[in-house]
Amino acid sequence: MDRDLLVDTQEFTPTWDTGELDAQPDPVDGPEENPSGPLPLPARSVVLPGEYQYVKRWHFVVVVACVWALAAAAGWGLYHWWYHSIDKTAPEFVVLVFLILCTVGGLLVAMVPNRPIASVVAIAFTSAPLAATAGAAVLHGLYFCEWATRCFVGLIPY
Repeated sequence: MDRDLLVDTQEFTPTWDTGELDAQPDPVDGPEENPSGPLPLPARSVVLPGEYQYVKRWHFVVVVACVWALAAAAGWGLYHWWYHSIDKTAPEFVVLVFLILCTVGGLLVAMVPNRPIASVVAIAFTSAPLAATAGAAVLHGLYFCEWATRCFVGLIPY
C-alpha cells in the first residue's frame, strides 16, 4: 500500500473566524421587548353589523334545492339526449363540460371570503353532478321499466 494515499484522521478545525452569531440574542430590558411576556393577538377581520358569519338552515336548504333542481333537469335532458342519440360523442362531451363547469365554478365561488351564502352556493355547485345523476337515474328507470315485467312505482325494476 502506498503511504501517500493514507489520509490523516485527526479532527479538522478551521483556523479562520467564521463570523458566528449567537443563536438567540440577549433580551433587552423593558416590557415590550421581553420574549417571555404575552404575545400580541392577531388582527381579527371586521364584521359589519347585520352580516352573519353563518347561514340559517332554511337558507341552506333553499339554495341547495334550487341548484339541485336545475342540475336534475340538466341530468334528465342530457340522459334523454344521450339515450336517443346515434352518435354518443357530443352528449358525452357536453356531460364532461358540465362536470368541469360544476367543479371549477364551485371552487371559484368557494374562494369568496366572508360570504356564507357563497359557501352554500359552492357546496351546491360541487354537489350538482350528484343531483344530475339522480335526474338521469329517474329517466333511466322510466326507460327500463318499459321492457321490465315488474317495476315498483313504475321506476324501480325488481
